[in-house]
Formats: sequence, structure tokens, C-alpha cells
Amino acid sequence: MRENTERFSDRVENYIKYRPDYPSAVLEYLRDKTGFSSKDSVADIGSGTGISAEMFLRNGNKVYAVEPNKEMREAADRLLTSYPSYVSVDGTSENTKLSDKSIDLIVAAQAFHWFDRSAFKRECKRIGRAGAQCLLMWNERKVESDFEKAYEGLLIKYATDYLKVDHRNIREKDLIDFFAPAAVSSVVLYNEQLFDYEGVKGRLLSSSYAPNSGEPNFAPMIAYLREIFDRYQIDGRVSFSYDCNLFLAEIC
Repeated sequence: MRENTERFSDRVENYIKYRPDYPSAVLEYLRDKTGFSSKDSVADIGSGTGISAEMFLRNGNKVYAVEPNKEMREAADRLLTSYPSYVSVDGTSENTKLSDKSIDLIVAAQAFHWFDRSAFKRECKRIGRAGAQCLLMWNERKVESDFEKAYEGLLIKYATDYLKVDHRNIREKDLIDFFAPAAVSSVVLYNEQLFDYEGVKGRLLSSSYAPNSGEPNFAPMIAYLREIFDRYQIDGRVSFSYDCNLFLAEIC
């Protein structure tokens, strides 16, 4: 299996174009729960191409985007260079290279399930200021509509290690153990993407577990994607709906 930090190196452009972002209600939730404001410093750990980082940059926060993958980090640098409060860091969840007691909010989005959680928690304690919060968040694709069910079947049949890396493998106990002894606040927000065929193909190929061109399962996977798209599209579009899961607690 490829190293976790390298899994997305050849998927950057699809990742930029077709991965879901996060609803603006994330910021409202943080304000309500913690008094979060634009003055707070944010460390986005495993920041990828900057999808979650940009939400905080638009809010006026100084954001340290910590990303070990060179290709994804350079893509974020291109996309976010216009924000003066953006700081790009070549670091990992275990070694962010950030200063001690420098961060008010530590964020880990889709990347959390790749982390060594014990090492990451130690790093959170090191870089977090007194009262610092940690926010874990990710979009969990729902499997409810006929298209979503067919797409799930496609992944199970053709994707290399989909069932192993699926976010649904993170159990409630895992999160309680990670945040302990702090009490965890959580909320589920709605998120959605609408795609034409090229969009849904790009969304599929942005996933680390999807076979790439030239690999044995690629051609039959793409043929089946075309088949289920044609079967379930409405006015040339299909939708992905998501539960955007947020888990928030003080670092202690």
C-alpha cells in the first residue's frame, strides 16, 4: 500500500475541482460553542489543497496549513496565495513544526482517519494555547438515493481498499477516546454536490482508493459509472448528499 502521505499525489487536480467543501454553518457552530472569531489562529492539519483552510481564511483568520504531501501543498499555495494570513507548512500531524502554545483552534478535516491519533493528540497539546479547541470534521457521503446506492456498490466492487479507509470505520468510541477527558460536542450539517457525468467521474477519480488509468479495474469501473449515471441522472445531473460531521472539544 502507498504511504498515506503520498496517496493523493496523482489526484490533485480532480481533488481541487470535485471534492466537496464545507457549509458556512461550520463557522456559526464554532461561534456559538466557543466564541470563535477572526482573531483566533487556526492550524489546519492535513490541509491538502486548502478546502477547509480557505473557509477560515475568508473569515479573516490566520491559518497555518500543515500538509506533508508536496503536490497537494503546492496546489494550495497556488490557490490561496492571495490571502495574506495564509501560512504554508511542510509538516505532519505528529510533527506540525508549529510553535508551542501558538494556536487557538486546531482543525483536522478529511485527513484525520490517516493520523496516528495518540501522536496527534500530543502535538495538539503542545501547539494549543490555554483553552484551545480541536475540531474534527468530514463529509460522510450518504447512501440513500438509487444513484448513491449504485455508486456505493461500484466502490465495493472496483476500488482497491475502499472498505478499509472509509470514514464510517471511525467509531464513536474512537472519538471519545481521542478527546478524553474532555466532553465532546457534535453536530451533523447537510451538504450536497450536483454533478454532470464529467463531474461525477472526476469526483470518483479524486478518491485515493479508486483505480487509476492503466490499472486493471479502471476500464470496467468507468464503464459501470457511465451505466449508473445514465440510469439515474435527472436533467443530466446526479447528486451526492453528505452528512458533514463536526466533533469539537477543548484540548486537555
